[in-house]
Parts: sequence; structure tokens; C-alpha cells
Amino acid sequence: MMMGHKVYRTLMFWLVWASFAIAVLLGLYIDTGVWDFVKNDPTKLTWVILGLFFLGILVSFILTMNITKESIEAALAESAAREKGLMGIDTAPEKHATQRFFASLKEIVSNNSPVDLDALLQTEISFYQRLSHGIAVMGNLLITQGLIGTVIGLSITLAGLSTSLEALGQNEALLLEGLRKAMGGMGTAFYATLMGAVFGGLLLRVFALITENGVEDLQDRVMKICLVHCAADRKLTEDKDVRLLNAEVTSLAENAKLLRIAFEDSKQAMLEFREEAKRLADFGDGLEKGDDLAALREAIRMQKHYRVLLRQEIKLVDQVNRAWWPPLRRLFRSARARPLKTPAETSQPSPSGAEASHD
Repeated sequence: MMMGHKVYRTLMFWLVWASFAIAVLLGLYIDTGVWDFVKNDPTKLTWVILGLFFLGILVSFILTMNITKESIEAALAESAAREKGLMGIDTAPEKHATQRFFASLKEIVSNNSPVDLDALLQTEISFYQRLSHGIAVMGNLLITQGLIGTVIGLSITLAGLSTSLEALGQNEALLLEGLRKAMGGMGTAFYATLMGAVFGGLLLRVFALITENGVEDLQDRVMKICLVHCAADRKLTEDKDVRLLNAEVTSLAENAKLLRIAFEDSKQAMLEFREEAKRLADFGDGLEKGDDLAALREAIRMQKHYRVLLRQEIKLVDQVNRAWWPPLRRLFRSARARPLKTPAETSQPSPSGAEASHD
């Protein structure tokens, strides 16, 4: 149970702080007029602040889920390394940074090469560190945008006050418009600073701190596995070679055992085949001795005769189904090949006929 709490600690911290952030958002919505101003913000700067804030929340949640998955893989690797050492860790899919780290470590150890654990681990989890740093940068950007909103709001306020001063005592409508513009500028300065400080300086920075601590905790857990449970595999000594040789011998013994079982199964199958062949031979001898041999031969002869008749019947049916096309084709060919006779040639008797009559 303690291992489960350690694995899901980053996710639990994130959910607790997300609940606090939701409470802060509800407080801003209920007790102040922040959302009313956001809807009517002429500069749309508060919309940009909200968009970056929710983007940072999304990135932080995705990073938290990935860190939780990596922690689960590290826990599984620790349990496997405690029993079988480094070579017992399953790194087949290599979907996670932890699996890729142990796969690279296995390859280095197999080649008997020196390894820098800090550099190798830093290479695998650097992507998570960059994402966590990006969330912190988003928080700083929100604070900067709040300061920019302050400057823009003050500029709008000064422009409105200048308009009001110019219209003082001359144009009351222009005076009211200038004052309204000045109040809008003050609202932009105040609310932009408030949202930048709360969303960026408070909420988003804590989210970045949670993910950063999760990445560091993952790094410490993986390093502990390497230093405690994989130390014997990393040493370039004869003991490691003997251990690897023992593992190979154990694997070879298991393969020999499987091969022996396969040979026994094959022997049993051959015995069964021999029994079946003997039974069939005995059955044939019984037929030759009895009166059923003539009946069996007659049945085989009738089956052959029936097969010949069936083949002839299929050919006849095929010829009947296709009989109309060859005569029709020959008819058209003979019609095209026969020359047409003129009337004179028709009335003139043939030489053979004349000779026949003469004779």
C-alpha cells in the first residue's frame, strides 16, 4: 500500500491543487466582477491570459499522467530487479522512458562497457523536465501579460482623462465618454494584473512545481534501483561473468528440458501411429480372409464408375448450356465468307451440269 501511495503521489498532489484552483475560479466568478469584465474586455488581453492558463493546465495534466505511468513501470522494474537483477527487468515494449533506460543499460552491461548512469537517465527523462519547465515559463508569461495589461490600462486611462479635461465645461457628453474610457482603462489594468498574478504567479507555478517534483522523484527511484538491485550486474568483475554464465546455463537447462518433453511427445505420437497402422493392417487381413472383400471391391468399382458418369454428365450440361453460341458464330462466319451471285450467274447453267446433260 505504501508503494501504491508513492506511485500515485504526483497525481494525488495534482488533483488536490486542481481542486483548490477550481475553488479560486469559483471565488473569482461569484465574489468579484472579473468574468463580467472579461466578457466586455475591449483589449481581449484577459482572453489571452485565460487561454494560456487552460493550456498550461492541460499540459500539466498530461505530464502528470505520464509521470504516473513511469512510476508504475519503475515499481515493476524494482520488484523484478529485486528477484532476478538487471536482466530480469522486462523492457520489451520500450514505450516509456524507464523501459528505454533499462534496455540501454542492459545493452551497455552486455557489452562490458562503462556506463554513466546520471547522463543516461538524464537523457531519457529530459523530455519530461522540458515540459515541466515549459509550464513554469507559461506562468511567467501570464505574470508578464498581467503587467502588460497594467500598462495598457493606464494608457487607456490617461487617454480618457485627457479627453475629459479637454471637454470640461464645453461638452458634457464628451466629458462622460472620456471618464467612461478612463474607468475602462483602470479596469483593464486592475483585472489583467489580478488574473496574471493569480493564474500565472500562483496556480500555474504550483502545477509546474508538482510536475517538477514528480520528475525528480522518478529519477531518484530509478537511480536507487540501479544502485541497489543492479549493482552486481554493472560491475566489471568475474563475479558478473559467472552470474551471467549461470543465467545462460539455467536458460540452456530449461531449453533442454523442453526439448526432452518434445521428444517424449514425439515418441508417444509415433507409438500411437504404429498402433493405428497395425490396426489397419489387421483390418485388411480380416477382410481378405472373409467374404466382405468382394463387396468392398465392388463398392470401390461402383464409386469409380459413378465418378466417370458424373464427369460426363457435367460435360454434357456444360455443352448444352453453351450450345447456342458456336453454331450461331459459324453461321455468321459462313454468311460473310460466301460471295453473293448476280442474276446472270444464277440463270446461267454450270459447266458441270451441261457436261452432265451432254453425257
